[in-house]
This record gives sequence, structure tokens and C-alpha cells, in this order.
Amino acid sequence: MSRLYLTLDALTQGELTPRRIINTLAACLQSQTADSERVRLEIGGELLLSRAALLSPQRGWKSYPLHISATLERRPMLTLQVGVPYSSTCPASAALSRQAAQQQFLVDIETDDGALEVQQVFDWLGAHGMPATPHSQRSWAWVTVTLSGDEKVLPAISLIDRIEQALGTPVQTLVKRQDEQAFALANGRNLMFCEDAARRLHDALRRACCYRAFSVRVEHQESLHAHNAVAQLSWREGADAA
Repeated sequence: MSRLYLTLDALTQGELTPRRIINTLAACLQSQTADSERVRLEIGGELLLSRAALLSPQRGWKSYPLHISATLERRPMLTLQVGVPYSSTCPASAALSRQAAQQQFLVDIETDDGALEVQQVFDWLGAHGMPATPHSQRSWAWVTVTLSGDEKVLPAISLIDRIEQALGTPVQTLVKRQDEQAFALANGRNLMFCEDAARRLHDALRRACCYRAFSVRVEHQESLHAHNAVAQLSWREGADAA
């Protein structure tokens, strides 16, 4: 057992790369050749990244769940999973909110000749333009990718960046008023059901063309329903999405 402990401790003494993980598996297996023909390593934790605010010159730290699973038998198998929180606004709820605003506008605004001044509309929008608001919720994207093992670095940060860019509404850290408004605008431009989010991530990962396989699971933690909405997609070399 001491040989396994020392081998694993050596893994912590440098940058965690796919090649070092695979070499560690090989060393563990080599140290137990009389008793073992397969070795598995699980590494879990959280990755802290400093993220810029949307508009203001602020930064804050975000925590991303991360899990690495590595197996060596006849050949190595290495997967990386990251969790990315984001905001999702329901397209159907947004449409109902716009409809409610239209109906309320007709009730509130009456003119003898049917003509409206721009200022009248402007004032109404400022005072009553949102009689209903669409429901949105904090959501999670869980993405697992199968690596080749030849990557020079563990692609956790690039994978997280790709996920956040595809979704368009990653949750924020420190925000000023202008950042909060920019976040609201981003949500308005990125209305999505969980199925939409899953397809966005699938398409973004397929365009990357650098993974042997991947799976996507998105969970919208509903603010309307008592249950969450979940969608899943997967892909591997030589197969279509499932």
C-alpha cells in the first residue's frame, strides 16, 4: 500500500495533466502486477476561476465542480466532467409576459383619434411596461468529455469557457447596476428551454472536434414547477447524438 500512496503523492507535486494521470495509473498497476490487472483513479474538487464582470471593471471568483475519472486496463480511459451554473429564462413565459403587456397597454392608453405621442408610450413603458415578468431560474450544465490522453494540459478552463459562451447567460459574481442590466439583456436574448440549452452545448462541442466522446446533461431548477426540467444528449466517434 505504501507504494500506491507514494505514487499518488507524486501526482500532487506538479501540474495535473492527462499524461501524468495516465503515467500514475501505469505506475500503480506496475507496483501491483502480482495481484491486479486494472486500476481506476477518481479525482474530484472545485476549480476556482476569477471572472470579469459584464461591463464594470470588477472581478470575482466562481467555483466550478470538477471530476476526473481515469481507468487503465488494456488501454487508458480518461474523462473530465465540469459543472457550469447559468441562468435560463422560459421562452413561453416570456411570450405570455409580452402578451400581458400588450393587453395592459390597450386598457391604460385611450385616445380619441387613436394617435399616440412617443412620449406617452415612453412614459407608460417606464411606469407600467412590465405587468408580468417571465420566470427564470438558476440552471446547471454538466458536461463530461472523453479525452485522448495526449492533451498537453487538462482542458477544464477551455471547456468551461466554451460552455459559457454557448449558453450566453453564465451566473455572475460581483455586479454593479450596469452589470445587472447587461445580465437581464443577455437573458432576454437567450430565451431557452432545457432542450434548447442541451442542443446549444451539443453543437458547440461538436464544432470543437477535439473530444473522443461527450455527454451533456442540463437541469433547469424550475421556479414555476415543483419539479426540475432535464435534458440530455451524448455523442461519440462514429455515432450520432442520442
